[in-house]
Amino acid sequence: MQISPSILSADFANLESELAAISNADWAHVDVMDAHFVPNLTLGLPIVESLLRVSPIPIDCHLMIDDPDRWAPPYAEAGAKSVTFHIEAAKDPVTLARDIRAQGARASMALKPDTPFAAYEELLPELDMVLVMTVEPGFGGQSFMADQMPKVEQVRRAVRKHGGDIWVQVDGGVSARTIEQCAEAGADVFVAGSAVYGADDAAGAVDELRELAQRHAH
Repeated sequence: MQISPSILSADFANLESELAAISNADWAHVDVMDAHFVPNLTLGLPIVESLLRVSPIPIDCHLMIDDPDRWAPPYAEAGAKSVTFHIEAAKDPVTLARDIRAQGARASMALKPDTPFAAYEELLPELDMVLVMTVEPGFGGQSFMADQMPKVEQVRRAVRKHGGDIWVQVDGGVSARTIEQCAEAGADVFVAGSAVYGADDAAGAVDELRELAQRHAH
């Protein structure tokens, strides 16, 4: 059970100290948005390179961008230990996943809420993680979509069938109120933004989320 706080909910003027505040987490989740694939603009490779120099924990880059085939591998080359591309934007996901892995990072495929998993199950041998979005990608602070839990269950069954060390991540509206059903559905990596950075004690929120997830592990 791994907790990956999203810095989308952090104070962008003090990102080094905001990363230090979650040093007990497993990952720092960095949302890269290009205002094309999603209607929001956040940060890009130069900022990620700066974050990599100061982060006390590995960085998990979630690329909500067009043309990840071109732009995703450089994030892995820069030092991100996990790089997630959206299958809806990828032209050649097999080559892309292999390019990410070749740079030493874990390769992950993300699915928007309306994107079915079954059409992409055959890609599992090329992947290290599948991200099931539990909100529409683009903005933090959205309400959790419980109707995505059957998809999480479907991905977990497929991972069990195919074998391999493939993680199942959920992202969107994950909090102390929703993490239990995510864990019960089969998720083992949890992205939480406002639930961590909106708390008085970010590190304490990380510990609480991890404990809740472990208690309800599938």
